[in-house]
Amino acid sequence: MSDLDVTAELALAAQLADAARPIALQHFRTGLRGDAKPAQEFDPVTEADRAIEARIRALLAQDRPDDGVLGEEQAETLGRSGRTWVVDPIDGTRAFIAGLPTWCVLIALYGPEGPILSVIDQPFTGERYSGVAGDAAWLDHGGSRQPLKTRQSVDRIEDAIVSTTDPGLFEGGEAECFMTVARAAKVRRYGLDAYAYAALAAGGVDLVIESGLKAWDVGALIPVVSGAGGVITNWRGEPAHEGGQLLAAASPELHARALDMLAPAAL
Repeated sequence: MSDLDVTAELALAAQLADAARPIALQHFRTGLRGDAKPAQEFDPVTEADRAIEARIRALLAQDRPDDGVLGEEQAETLGRSGRTWVVDPIDGTRAFIAGLPTWCVLIALYGPEGPILSVIDQPFTGERYSGVAGDAAWLDHGGSRQPLKTRQSVDRIEDAIVSTTDPGLFEGGEAECFMTVARAAKVRRYGLDAYAYAALAAGGVDLVIESGLKAWDVGALIPVVSGAGGVITNWRGEPAHEGGQLLAAASPELHARALDMLAPAAL
């Protein structure tokens, strides 16, 4: 969008993440267990989720009243500017209630064609991953900033580190296709939620494969991964910002190989 001030919007995204941090840390490792959302699979929501999203929405209503807001915990707010903030207040709530520091606060700014920029924030470790789609990504930690670059040297599944949040969430053909990739991979690491995509952008993990995601689960992942040189699509190789099946890879070659293996179960 030609009228978008990327620097100003990144600064606002950082301010939103700053506002979320103390709320998240106030509740982390306090024995919080959360309420179950109506679903077959246990999908908890906590006081932290609700409070963070409410705070972010209040700040956006003040600073960007014409922008829309799509979040996990409240109804969508439609905007007039053509821009929408997509928020997952705690991605990885299961990890959050278990006291594991792999949950993240996800904040993305969408234009009409999808995510433009985003923040993946881990308040407990103090890591903040930011990105501009297809352009650049960086990590702010401990008062320093470093550019992010995916591990481009890996182009074979057999050399890759592959991750998914929980292989048990795949069913039927999806499970078969995922396990074909996982068995071929050099290393498998599970249970990381959005943190796996940050690790991919930082040159650690090489492949992340998931399914059943919502827009707020994926919006912030796309600018960070693509800004660091990675490729992130659905299992058909198409834009994935609306959710569903997701494949993120450190290199185009690795992405193409994984895409071929997942194609039989692509929706």
